[in-house]
Amino acid sequence: MQINLTGRHVEITAALKEYVDTKFAKLARHFEHINNVNVVLTVEKLKQIAEAKINLSGAEVFAISDDENMYAAIDQLIDKLDRQVIKHKEKLIRH
Repeated sequence: MQINLTGRHVEITAALKEYVDTKFAKLARHFEHINNVNVVLTVEKLKQIAEAKINLSGAEVFAISDDENMYAAIDQLIDKLDRQVIKHKEKLIRH
């Protein structure tokens, strides 16, 4: 799984990159066929926004979340993506 991390109006520190990597490792445990992940972290005044697009085998999953804290926004983003990836996996199993 390749993770592309981009920051808009925010500097991507080593701690932030490591946090994103550990959180996305959770998704890799649920579904092995994750090819590419594009993560964009943005700061707009008081809002910290995290968005991600995941290329799965045969599908694409997108989620966005915002919060006052960047780490909380990343946590919310992972929860949203986790639900979508599990739903996609269940669809594949049913077919």
